[in-house]
Amino acid sequence: MIEHAGFVLWFTGLSGAGKTTLAKYIEQELRTRAIRLERLDGDMVRESLTKDLGFSKYDRDTNIERVAYVAKLLSRNNVVVLAAFISPYHKTRQYVREQVTNYIEVFVDAPLDVCAERDVKGMYAKAFAGEIENFTGVNDPYEAPDKPDIHVQTHLETVEESGGKVLTWLEERGLIPAQITL
Repeated sequence: MIEHAGFVLWFTGLSGAGKTTLAKYIEQELRTRAIRLERLDGDMVRESLTKDLGFSKYDRDTNIERVAYVAKLLSRNNVVVLAAFISPYHKTRQYVREQVTNYIEVFVDAPLDVCAERDVKGMYAKAFAGEIENFTGVNDPYEAPDKPDIHVQTHLETVEESGGKVLTWLEERGLIPAQITL
């Protein structure tokens, strides 16, 4: 493994925007460069670390605070953290920024209608029908980042194009080694 400074790539965006897909792509690319990393995402964390929480604003904030704590421990020990969470509120993302080593905000942007079309679990349909309360983007707000470090538009870009933007940003700042092409 290559020794490097830890950092946290925080993927934020609506459900279905492509956060986990992009994080998995970045994970594969970084592993080919022998970089120590951990990937955390909402579904994974809610099965263990935060299974006691619901989806109220308090519970969502608590969820992110717990994830921030784990990301803080990892990043300060030179582990790259790929964190894919809706994290809909500015204030909560600012809290994470203040807690972790080298926070990098990646806004994974896609319009609500595109996210709803991508929804294989049918959650948007239930939210639009009033069957789910506090669903981000439908009956609870998503506060888009004002100045994300990286902005990808997954409805206009392939995962490789979005991933390329992220990797180039990291390479240009010396956070990861450039990919060597033969």
